[in-house]
Amino acid sequence: MGSLTGLLEGFATAAQPEYLLYALLGVTLGTAVGVLPGIGPAMTVALLLPLTYSLDPTAALIIFAGIYYGGMYGGSTTSILLNTPGESASVVTALEGNRMARAGRGAAALATAAIGSFVAGTIATVLLTLLAPTIADIAVTLGPADYVALMVVAFMTVATLLGSSPVRGLASLGLGLFIGLVGTDTLSGQQRFTLGVPTLADGIDVVVVAVGVFAVGEALYVASRLRHGPVEVVPVGGKWFTREFWSRSWKPWLRGTFIGFPIGTVPAGGADVSTFLSYAAEKKLSKRPEEFGKGAIEGVAGPEAANNAAAAGVLVPLLTLGLPTTATAAVIVAAFQSYGIQPGPLLFTNNSAMVWALIASLYIGNVMLLVLNLPLVKIWVKVLQIPRPYLYAGILLFAALGTYAVNFVVDDLIVLLVIGVAGFFMRRHGYPVAPLVVGLILGPMAEEQVRRTLQISEGSLAALVTSPFAAIAYSVLFVVLAVAVVMRVRRRKVSV
Repeated sequence: MGSLTGLLEGFATAAQPEYLLYALLGVTLGTAVGVLPGIGPAMTVALLLPLTYSLDPTAALIIFAGIYYGGMYGGSTTSILLNTPGESASVVTALEGNRMARAGRGAAALATAAIGSFVAGTIATVLLTLLAPTIADIAVTLGPADYVALMVVAFMTVATLLGSSPVRGLASLGLGLFIGLVGTDTLSGQQRFTLGVPTLADGIDVVVVAVGVFAVGEALYVASRLRHGPVEVVPVGGKWFTREFWSRSWKPWLRGTFIGFPIGTVPAGGADVSTFLSYAAEKKLSKRPEEFGKGAIEGVAGPEAANNAAAAGVLVPLLTLGLPTTATAAVIVAAFQSYGIQPGPLLFTNNSAMVWALIASLYIGNVMLLVLNLPLVKIWVKVLQIPRPYLYAGILLFAALGTYAVNFVVDDLIVLLVIGVAGFFMRRHGYPVAPLVVGLILGPMAEEQVRRTLQISEGSLAALVTSPFAAIAYSVLFVVLAVAVVMRVRRRKVSV
């Protein structure tokens, strides 16, 4: 099926009233959680995973994709008006956006963030449409050793590039790999690390882990750091659109798009890295460098475009190779697996109708998000006033109910509590949780591919690194890690 034909059929499906409502629900929830500090798309998708089992896979994935895109939009509102990024990728937006708001130009900052997100999201989704089928066709030809190399690249980059410390990232990855080993070994039939608990013989459900670390752990962490008293929100002031607004914004939008998308397609830190790169590029190319640090509109336009372009780029390896490179992508992979669908090279062949409807819904969701984020921004400002105790108490309640609904087993609630507390301490001490979930999801798959490679090569370990693709993948890994070291130095300079 050609890309154009598949996309048109996808639009025919996504434009049905039922799926339009699901897309609207997803982008609305995503914007809301992006606005609220401390609640991100990963937590929301994890929280809703158990509650969407009654939906068909297409509807559920359209909702989750809408949440993902909407969270990227909504994070800019909190960054600009509250100077508290709702998502880590919105940290750069707060540098200039909040200063614009305090200088009475909050409307222009919100407008350039929303329109830039729309422009970047649309262009990046077009690139996703064109690239994904081609990459999937290439991926079909890969062997077990090649997939091992891809997973090693994903493990190392996600573990070392997410969070402030590579050592802590690797520790989080190791914990995820260990949890993935719990259960019954498919080859020998022996139980591993089950402690004699019958419930653990089938392994620990990915949904329970995702809800535990993202919902329970995050809620406990944010609740422990709640500020007392009312939240100070900067009023939305100034004009929305001026001639200067357009002249200074359109180039950063385009540059941010073409910086963010390629970075999103590789396991190199996703939106976080792309926003810092875009900010550095705009600062270097600006004709008014003295305004940076005081409220430069380019410092909002470029990073916000890069943020949303990277979000679309992340879907390329997710859909074509089954590799999640961000926390939200990891939870979306869990959503696929909960329906018995494995994202990867055969997704466009075995589930073409579903995946094209999903991609078509991204175009529709982008238009919906532009409408939601420009005229209705004052409503999202009101969301910031929700009392935090009520909000996080509700999250914990839904997390418990949703987890129990997965298997209707009380033991799952005990596992949820243990993992939630572990997630809390990880956040408390600076250990990123995304590598844990990536390790849990990809660990068993990597183990299977390693065994398959060794069986084919009759036990030769050299087979893991001698294929041309594997050699290229490990070379790319070396380059990415070297670039990451340089980026960390630059990021510290920008932060200062």
